[in-house]
Amino acid sequence: MTLHSFRVKAAASVLALCLSGASALAQPVEVQWWHAMNGVNGERVDDLVKMFNESTDKYKVVAVNKGNYDEVINGTIAAYRAKRPPHIVQIYERGFMTMLLSDAVVPVQELMDKSEVKIDWSDFIKPVAGFYSYKGKLAAMPFNSSSPILYYNKDQFQKAGFDKPAETWGEFEKQLYAIKKAGAAECGTALATDYHWSMIENYSAINDLPYATKSNGYDGLDTEFVYNKTLVVPQVARMKKWLDDGVLQIAGQGFSPEQLFTSGKCATYFASTAAHSGIERNAKIGWSATFMPWEEGKQPKNSTIGGAALWVIKGHKADEQQAIVAFFDFLAKPETQLWWHKATGYVPLTNKAYELAKAEGYYKQSPTREIAVLQLNRGTPTANSLGFHFGNFTQSMFAQREEVEAVFTGSKNAQQAMDDATKRGNEILRQYERLNKGKY
Repeated sequence: MTLHSFRVKAAASVLALCLSGASALAQPVEVQWWHAMNGVNGERVDDLVKMFNESTDKYKVVAVNKGNYDEVINGTIAAYRAKRPPHIVQIYERGFMTMLLSDAVVPVQELMDKSEVKIDWSDFIKPVAGFYSYKGKLAAMPFNSSSPILYYNKDQFQKAGFDKPAETWGEFEKQLYAIKKAGAAECGTALATDYHWSMIENYSAINDLPYATKSNGYDGLDTEFVYNKTLVVPQVARMKKWLDDGVLQIAGQGFSPEQLFTSGKCATYFASTAAHSGIERNAKIGWSATFMPWEEGKQPKNSTIGGAALWVIKGHKADEQQAIVAFFDFLAKPETQLWWHKATGYVPLTNKAYELAKAEGYYKQSPTREIAVLQLNRGTPTANSLGFHFGNFTQSMFAQREEVEAVFTGSKNAQQAMDDATKRGNEILRQYERLNKGKY
């Protein structure tokens, strides 16, 4: 090899090394987001991430489906203990207290306020922001928030002589019996899989009934369930009567509650506003939707949310935290919120996004998409309607469901079952209180 060719080769090697280094420096900062969205909404998450990643060359979000909500939270706990946690996790609303007191998270408002990115937190819809707040500041970034509404079969109501469902439970009940008697539908309403959320929890909030002491857990871990002393008891008895009379139907094996409605078997269905996409895709009927009923003589309050929020896990590098900040800023933008609202049926989380939807005339085209927003924004939230902050809430909910199902099978009456449900739930609350004393 001549001296000249050696120098050329050496220069080429140096240039290659420099280009390699420049390429490495140009790689975006990557953060992992674990979520529980599947099916159509899982596809929308992928679309959302793609939109963000294409908007910046500095950061990259990698969305990973980790199963259902319970699997996500359990997987996150295991990963944190193994010191290999994701950067962002989607945790359902019932996991709020578990995450808040875990000592494994960076409060989202604290993270954002330390950055140069400013988000108008006061613009978030009150029941949503209030649910995910602690001491007046957001602990998690609201993401997919929903509220139950009442879907109904327009043709079946008209066949029985009604324009739409009545506003109060008593009048609505009369309609369901009339629809069945007229042969307009095989059953009045299909029992949702998450009926506890719409028929008991939101029933309590909308009717301004105390579900538990201490402002439903917002004011202390020493909260106690008291829904066995409210109208929840006759509400459970009402559900039992409907079931016995064939007005309420429970979906059988291989058949979902939504299918009972979309096929035309049942005239109504209490479900999340996020059920829009499935109903729109599968319904073989003329349908519409309206607000949840309330009890006669009551001034209806706002409903409460379901869904999930995004939590930031501790222990990641500063540049990765900046990537999270950029992603959350993207999520909070009205245009992003509006796109998510349209694509999924979940509610827009900010008033600016809601106003943008109205300005575009979206609700003139899709009026049922506005119901949950109006219902969540109805009046000023009270201690009974802001939401629920209970430790191990999933466990106490399952205990309640077991007791309601004991009513359905006839082994207990409604009062006995709700007494037992609150007793079991309070034992779960006391255990959680002992384990987390002084943290809240």
